[in-house]
Amino acid sequence: MKKIATILVVLALLGPAINAQDRNEVVNAYNEGAKVVKTDINAAIVSFENVITLADKVGDSAADLKQKAVQVLPGLYFKVAYNMMNEKKPAAEVLRAAKAAVASSEKYNSAANKANAEKVLLQGYNMLAGEYFAKSDYTNAIVSYDSAMMVNPGYSNAIYNKATVYIKQNNPVAVEETVDLFLEKTKNGTDTVKPKQARVMALEYFRSAGSQSSQADKLDEALSLLNKASKYGEDKDLYYYYADVYNKQKNYDKGLESAQKGLALETGTAEAKAKFYFQTGLAQEGKGQTAEACASFKNSLFGPFAEPSKAKRTNLKCK
Repeated sequence: MKKIATILVVLALLGPAINAQDRNEVVNAYNEGAKVVKTDINAAIVSFENVITLADKVGDSAADLKQKAVQVLPGLYFKVAYNMMNEKKPAAEVLRAAKAAVASSEKYNSAANKANAEKVLLQGYNMLAGEYFAKSDYTNAIVSYDSAMMVNPGYSNAIYNKATVYIKQNNPVAVEETVDLFLEKTKNGTDTVKPKQARVMALEYFRSAGSQSSQADKLDEALSLLNKASKYGEDKDLYYYYADVYNKQKNYDKGLESAQKGLALETGTAEAKAKFYFQTGLAQEGKGQTAEACASFKNSLFGPFAEPSKAKRTNLKCK
């Protein structure tokens, strides 16, 4: 019993010394991190993570050092990701760093750093989508933008960028759905530039598609596409293609109306106005308005419309 008592007394005396030694290990790990935090962030992260591991083993006597490490780590993880993004590192590297920053923020309950890390994560997915887009890998570009929207469902830039990919894929259904979703998401926002760009982009895409269908004599399809274009605005060229389709359909009243609307929007030279006068003349000819058609074809005697206008005037026996 005396021997046991003696051993217990010795252990009791050694206890504080052992705890002090263990805390010193935590202190050393913390100091190592603090020493390199401005010169080698990754090394600092390793040291501060070690502080937490050692502190958990030591217990209460090292709780203050653990708390300091917990406070600094999420910001360091974020800084690594942010620096990679600014240095334009490959998207995969930026994403790995950003995900680590988000995970650290969640682990150590840092809402502010998590929000910042998620912004870098969104940019990482944008970068990845851009890399795929440059390689014409449109499927994976869409997947990347969808991944960004899983991080932030309200991330409207991803929606806009998806629309540009669908245009490259010539997917009119997806273009319309995506542009409409983007406009809905941004309708109450303060940014008026991007929604305007989206409308112009959609108008030009559907107008061009309508023109191509008209050239292929797919007139019903052409009219449907031009109607989709008109959802997003109007311009002189849209009315020109409307006039072209309507005149081909022998719907001369609407052909004349469309040509006149386009002409009213055209403020350029006589040569620039020629195509509208030509469509006007076709509609007037179809309606039996010979004198008016002759005058219109006279005004369209420019550029690529010169020869067909001359032929029309000859056929109509214009003076």
